[in-house]
Amino acid sequence: MSTNNGTPLTRHGSRVRHRTAQTPPPKADPRPVVVPQAVIRQMIVCVSDELAAVLHHTRSLDRHLGVSGTGCRRIWVSPTLRPWQRRQLIDWQRAKTGPQCCAGGPVRLLDLTGMGQAAHIGAVLRHQQWSHVVAGTQPATPWALFLQRHLTDPSDYPIDTATAAFHRQPRVQAMRMHNAAAHGSGHLDPTDLEIFQAGASAYANYHALWASCTDALLTEGGHRLHPASAFFADRITYLQQAHHHLQSLDRHQLVFAIDLQTP
Repeated sequence: MSTNNGTPLTRHGSRVRHRTAQTPPPKADPRPVVVPQAVIRQMIVCVSDELAAVLHHTRSLDRHLGVSGTGCRRIWVSPTLRPWQRRQLIDWQRAKTGPQCCAGGPVRLLDLTGMGQAAHIGAVLRHQQWSHVVAGTQPATPWALFLQRHLTDPSDYPIDTATAAFHRQPRVQAMRMHNAAAHGSGHLDPTDLEIFQAGASAYANYHALWASCTDALLTEGGHRLHPASAFFADRITYLQQAHHHLQSLDRHQLVFAIDLQTP
């Protein structure tokens, strides 16, 4: 029995409903996504009172601090420093021009604020230059995403393929072409693309905080702060934590800058 339009009916007069075959859900990719880790080249160490005297006489950082590296003379000295206070600094050396620098010392004898302000000004000018260089190009995919795809599936997506795909983007090409013709401080790091694209204010504030916090921070209690990944969002989280910790330090706390040894 059927209706005029051909739909079959049951003996009770109701239409027969056919079940349509449902497409099974796609299988989940068994490969776990590998998150690219942040590159840690420099670290700020908040030295405990027990190690403060040791660092003035030895550079065995691996033994005393648990990190492999060397002291880095990058921290600005307070412009009001008195001659007799120099002995409290680590690796202080008189500079002919510009700010006096050292590898570390008590917070009260350092100019962390001046470092941040100078870095902010330099970053503002650099972002203006970047905006001019990439004008007319579309926003590009940051390097961390290409690296993540490579780390997740290195056999199907080799590092050479990831690098070539990143470099083929017009915005990255504009930065690389600028670097090929630029000299010295005019270099624009393509790996900072994600930070550049966040805007002038974000880029300047990032470098202002990085000047004193660097890539990682070791607290006086031995707790290590560092970005959870290479993505900009995790760098922001780290800088918030590290800057807050530095601001909370006692004025007599000794901090020490280290260039880490890469494996």
